[in-house]
Amino acid sequence: MTTAPRPEPPTAPPSSALRAGARRAVARARGTFQGFGAALTTPTAPGAPLLADAASRWVRLLPYVVALAFTASLLPTTVLLLTDDYGLDGALAGAVGTAQTAPLLLAVTRPLQAWWVVFAADVTGALLLLAADGPRAHLWPWTPPLVVGYCALMLALGLRESRRALFGVWLATGAAGYVLEAFRPAGYTSVHTLLFVLSGVLLLLTSAVRARGDAQRRLAEQETISEAERSRRTLLEERARIARELHDVVAHHMSVITVQADSAPYRVPGLPDAAREEFGSIAASARESLAEMRRLLSVLRSDGGGGELAPQPGLDRLQQLVEATVRAGVPAELRLAADLGDVPQAVDLSAYRIVQEALANVVRHAPGASTRVSVRADGGRLTVLVVNGPSLEGGSSVERGAPGTGHGLVGMRERVRLTGGSLDTGPLPDGGFRVAARLPLRTEDPE
Repeated sequence: MTTAPRPEPPTAPPSSALRAGARRAVARARGTFQGFGAALTTPTAPGAPLLADAASRWVRLLPYVVALAFTASLLPTTVLLLTDDYGLDGALAGAVGTAQTAPLLLAVTRPLQAWWVVFAADVTGALLLLAADGPRAHLWPWTPPLVVGYCALMLALGLRESRRALFGVWLATGAAGYVLEAFRPAGYTSVHTLLFVLSGVLLLLTSAVRARGDAQRRLAEQETISEAERSRRTLLEERARIARELHDVVAHHMSVITVQADSAPYRVPGLPDAAREEFGSIAASARESLAEMRRLLSVLRSDGGGGELAPQPGLDRLQQLVEATVRAGVPAELRLAADLGDVPQAVDLSAYRIVQEALANVVRHAPGASTRVSVRADGGRLTVLVVNGPSLEGGSSVERGAPGTGHGLVGMRERVRLTGGSLDTGPLPDGGFRVAARLPLRTEDPE
């Protein structure tokens, strides 16, 4: 069984396709020119003058000085040229010259508005020259002072306005020059192509310079943001590390509470039933708190890092820490008071970590510097003092002052803050460094 061939759908005639393509092209061109028109009539908001971000006051005043110099030199030159070479009336020459040069002062803060005034004055001046016939007039439609002032205006425009506005200015300049070329009097030399090329080159160069400056400014802002984020991340990492270490301290106390509460009915004979129930409730609450703390610790270690299995260090291990520092090439000595009394476990751990971070900073930033470590109890507070002198190994593989990870001082501050103490760090006059921490030996309620 055969089927009849399916008829092909009718195709649009070529003329219809051409008309549709032409309409799309016209629409795109209309949108482009509307964009140029909007850019030319919507200048950037008047704000800081050109070079307002410069650190030097003289550099900030430079645009005003340059604009004043151009205006003061071009205004009399333009008026004299229009009257002597082009034969224009003196009053008209003064008005046209002022309109062509005075707006350069406005270009420091509002370059696009200044361009509108100058552009209108330039076109008006060229039309007035059609009725004048000076004895030595040679250039058309722009006079030499006009070309110089217009190029100066292009510099201000390129440093402030958008690329679409700059392209619109360039097109308007070329269009006006080529239209006026059709009315060029006999014997005049055309300079509209020269101004068209010069203005385009200047706009391109200045916009490129501005784009480079904007890119550098955005890069500096991103670096500032990155540095702030890095500091915040360092702080959070230190807090998480301290929380993991303090977990062991708190877990130990909670375990003791649980054991004591469970064993109280057996250790203390003759307890009433209410007391036995109370001890049982205390033990149950302690076990529940331990379970919650284990869940919290799993969150803090969610990065996949395993917990430390060794016991947390304390002041009893300072001697080993100092000896390890001496083996690393730092002459260090320890003065540990014998009557420290009852040091809370959290303070014990914090004091050890502060000394550890301080000695690590000495090894990293001041290799070979003599270091003194002192720990004593005074007035209910534990004072930890680590003082090092200037580095004696200038050729060490670890350069003095080299940037570190940023965790050392941050960790010290956080440990001192969590224990309710105070920390004082800073350089010494001889080039050394001092770390002094005061930690409370009595437990205080947090504010």
